[in-house]
Amino acid sequence: MYVADSRAGAPAPASADGAVRPPAGRRRAAVAPTVLALGTVSLITDVSSEMVTAVLPLYLVAGLGLSPLGFGLLDGVYNGFSALVRLLGGHVADRGGGRHKTVACLGYGISALCKPLLLLAHSLTPIGLVLAADRTGKGLRTAPRDALISLSSTPESRGRAFGVHRAMDTAGALLGPLVAFWILRLTVDGYDAVFTVSFCVAAVGVLVLLLFVPGGRTAPPADDGPRPTLRGALGLLRERDLRRIALCALLLGLATVSDSFVYLLLQRRLGVPDRWFALLPLGTAAAFLLLAVPAGRLADRVGRWRIFLAGHGALLAAYALLLTSWHGSALPYAVLVLHGAFYAATDGVLMAAASDSVPEALRSSGLALVQTGQALARFACSLAFGALWTVWGDRAALTASALALAGCAAFSFTLRPKGTA
Repeated sequence: MYVADSRAGAPAPASADGAVRPPAGRRRAAVAPTVLALGTVSLITDVSSEMVTAVLPLYLVAGLGLSPLGFGLLDGVYNGFSALVRLLGGHVADRGGGRHKTVACLGYGISALCKPLLLLAHSLTPIGLVLAADRTGKGLRTAPRDALISLSSTPESRGRAFGVHRAMDTAGALLGPLVAFWILRLTVDGYDAVFTVSFCVAAVGVLVLLLFVPGGRTAPPADDGPRPTLRGALGLLRERDLRRIALCALLLGLATVSDSFVYLLLQRRLGVPDRWFALLPLGTAAAFLLLAVPAGRLADRVGRWRIFLAGHGALLAAYALLLTSWHGSALPYAVLVLHGAFYAATDGVLMAAASDSVPEALRSSGLALVQTGQALARFACSLAFGALWTVWGDRAALTASALALAGCAAFSFTLRPKGTA
């Protein structure tokens, strides 16, 4: 298993196709203990967050009677509001040699405290405020957490390190809907019980982070190296490779339909009963869990950009299946497997690719730049998809998203960073 600290040794050179090869005769780097500790935190936290995510679409649309446009607004807030604070979180984490753990703890703590507030919110405005606060916590923690993973791994093993972390994270995403489904079946006030248990689980995740994850402070930058200032962070966009990575992530995010909409589309196509809705994310999570590590290792070998774009090809195939007239029993399995493959090939792989273009002193800030553009784009996509669904219907909205994704993927292939495959 992955038990050794992988920081030792000089970085391996990148090959012409963008893959990173270890030097001849050198033992393959293992995944660092810090990655495993952060993976445990993410596993526990994702059990909590996915309990809420699994029931939230049905709770808002069926329980509170929100329109697709209203749900699109809230879903956009839930998935995109964190963009407003990611740069701040990344910048603060880089200051003073790296306060990555401190900022990550703050972010996880804010998200945990938001779970019981959902018990008091029963209309659009208060729910929106609670979700905005929850996503603020996610925005604060994501870049520092990914910086800790990147800084504890050697360049040739970063794809695998992010893959291991995402696999552990997704194990929590797999368990969360199961716990929510079990609670809904056993309790009278099911939604309130889900929110209460979610808070308790999130509190455990914060405790594990405090006790078992190292601080992750980095050495101060050299006299001629980049300084962890806000201007220095924004100046990273002058670097051609990072600028292109950020732009491609933004463009592809504009055509990435929210997970919740995918599940609602599946429910409508197949007539899934409400009580089974919370189980739909399990298909995505299971595929993500099984494919995250192989996708990360493959990205280290054949080139991260190639795998990243292949993941969007899987998402486009899932859209195509939802648009066909096929109603076979295998349809949900095929769509959810492709959906999980998309995340396995893109989530951690994008961070591994971006890490190669960011100096250590600004690692958290640089990753936050890429994440911010992607989060803002997905926020816009949720709003646009909800509006199109309300005006034109779900089929027309998904057709427009599929065409946009195909165009953005083709453009991203031509705009790929220099030296990548």
